[in-house]
Amino acid sequence: MQTEKFDVVVVGGGNAGFSAAHAAAERGRRVLLLEKGTPAEAGGNSYYTAGAFRIAHHGLDELADLLDGDDRHTASVLNPYTARDFTADMAKVTGGHNDPALTGVLVGDSQDALRWLHGKGLRFRLMYERQAYPDEQGRQVFWGGLAVGSTGGGTGLIEQHTAAAERAGVEIRYGVRAQRLVLRAGAIEGLKWTDATGGSGVLQADSVVLAAGGFEADAGLRARHLGESWRRAKVRGTPHNTGDMLTAAIEAGAATHGDWNSCHSVAWDAWYPDNEGNRAVTNQLTRGGYPLGIVVNARGERFLDEGADFRNLTYAKYGAEILAQPGGVAFQLFDASTRPRLRAEEYDLPGASVVVADTLEELAAGTGVDPASLNRTVTEFNASIDRSAALDIAALDGRAARVRPPKSNWAIPLETPPYYGFPVTCGITFTFGGLRADTSGRVLDDEGAQLPGLLVCGEMLGGLFSGNYPGGTGLTSGAVFGRRAGALA
Repeated sequence: MQTEKFDVVVVGGGNAGFSAAHAAAERGRRVLLLEKGTPAEAGGNSYYTAGAFRIAHHGLDELADLLDGDDRHTASVLNPYTARDFTADMAKVTGGHNDPALTGVLVGDSQDALRWLHGKGLRFRLMYERQAYPDEQGRQVFWGGLAVGSTGGGTGLIEQHTAAAERAGVEIRYGVRAQRLVLRAGAIEGLKWTDATGGSGVLQADSVVLAAGGFEADAGLRARHLGESWRRAKVRGTPHNTGDMLTAAIEAGAATHGDWNSCHSVAWDAWYPDNEGNRAVTNQLTRGGYPLGIVVNARGERFLDEGADFRNLTYAKYGAEILAQPGGVAFQLFDASTRPRLRAEEYDLPGASVVVADTLEELAAGTGVDPASLNRTVTEFNASIDRSAALDIAALDGRAARVRPPKSNWAIPLETPPYYGFPVTCGITFTFGGLRADTSGRVLDDEGAQLPGLLVCGEMLGGLFSGNYPGGTGLTSGAVFGRRAGALA
């Protein structure tokens, strides 16, 4: 068994791991980054994202020098999203179960972390195709506190991170699985690894930074922590996030933190033939247009408020609600008036699952939904809409449907054929439970003392999210806390 020595070993080749590697390398550290996937599987969950980063800012003028040039900027409305706004959204979506110290750092460092990455050659842009709607004046209006994304989405993000790391002299090894941490006299001195060829060894390091993701790709761990029904959830992203290093860190004395009983999960194409870990379509199997329609289960009944808030603040909890329905499947319904407003990258994807019908009866037959119940649901919904309120899909417009459950905003009658039914199931993204750490990513034990030599960032850092999640916060967290961990490693 071979033994090698590095200053810093980073476990995980997603956005968080690369951010840690960049920060350590710029301090002159000799850095090794281990990626469990092969080069064709690399990038962790970050590869599968749309590349969205939620940051605090004071409007487009402040961000102009961070963004790729775009002629549309002059006809765009990007309202300020302040630190107070960001902090309030974190508390709102988690029910106040977010760690206040970690949240303060996340919010306070959010824009600066992107500027730091931009200085290393990473590129960012406004996400017109995902986060803006045209208003009556033809302006693009951004909504929901989220506007900035990586150029090239998650694929581009990983490509740019990799290039920056290589320029900085970071060594990257693919197809290597970290297995156990090496502990001596209460301090972490490195780790043991294996690879696909049967090789194994020990890496000694002054610091180990864990950025290896959660346990969402392990059905047994999902069942243990989230519930037995979660065995049937579809894994949206990397198949390599199996909780190995969470287990290893806990065995080494790390304390846990955050909500181990909930996760980020979304409405996901239920009938697409290759709907797990698909690197060709990545996040395009998400179905995020539900605020413009209604969602029914196999009984033809609505079961959630599709317009409770901006999609960015509800989408990550609705996968769990779909999983709880009969068969773990539901149907997003739209008509001819709403179908053109749906995001093309998701709903126009070649092969996207959809049932198109000229009548509700035909729609019920095609989806397998109870026809009488569906007709009753749609009739009651249409009749209950407050049509005196103006529709504004870029704002919380208060145009409500007074039914149970209510639809609080964007209530649009389903009455113009053809009708469209998109089958959705639960797509799990990442788990919320993780390790306890201070605001610089130093891992703590059950007594609150530092576990020397061990740092954590990304989805392995517990305490930020519970039950729900503000869109774009995960990549921001990875950059902020990866940078902080690497600055100490």
